[in-house]
Amino acid sequence: MIRTEEMVKVFRTDEVETTALNHVNIEIKKGEFLAIMGPSGCGKSTLLNIIGLLDNPSGGKLWFDGAEISKYRENQRTNLRKGNIGFVFQSFNLIDELNVFENVELPLLYLKIRSSERKKRVNEALERMQISHRRKHFPQQLSGGQQQRVAVARAVVAKPKLILADEPTGNLDSANGEEVMKLLEQLNNDGTTIVMVTHSPAHADRAHRIVNLFDGSVVTESIKKST
Repeated sequence: MIRTEEMVKVFRTDEVETTALNHVNIEIKKGEFLAIMGPSGCGKSTLLNIIGLLDNPSGGKLWFDGAEISKYRENQRTNLRKGNIGFVFQSFNLIDELNVFENVELPLLYLKIRSSERKKRVNEALERMQISHRRKHFPQQLSGGQQQRVAVARAVVAKPKLILADEPTGNLDSANGEEVMKLLEQLNNDGTTIVMVTHSPAHADRAHRIVNLFDGSVVTESIKKST
């Protein structure tokens, strides 16, 4: 589903050049649950942003569903991202002015899906994440665990092929973190490909495979369980 070949990402300012990714080669298969680990500043989020088509690499190649897309322009990346990729962030990234239903509905508005279908999909996603009873509440009226459930519902409402989760349990206590991990596992069992950045060895151990980064390079890979 995703493949990188000698992928490089360099950030430049007038005075300094920083190599965030250094000739990274990884392959992520359809239906896989991959965990990416490593110390802060090792390139984990940069890699996730490029895989998620939020940024282009500085060098090397990137394939998504068989197409080589490393040179795509921003509008091309945006069009490919719509409906194909869902995001779950550590900080939830919900819109305070929108209620739960409206936050989850937002990706479907971008896809120009008709109203009746939007309502059906949002209600299904909220039921699946067991947060439908809060559909009219606003983010500030929810607990951290509830906000992350809403964020996961928003990520899955367009039925994407791929979900990218950047420290999805980082702002949660252990009980709510466990609930989010169960939700991700359920989505993966239903066929969704999951790529998760995490600092938690216990959560990484729930994935099929772990990739460890250090100074922008893949240093180890380990298979945790059969796919």
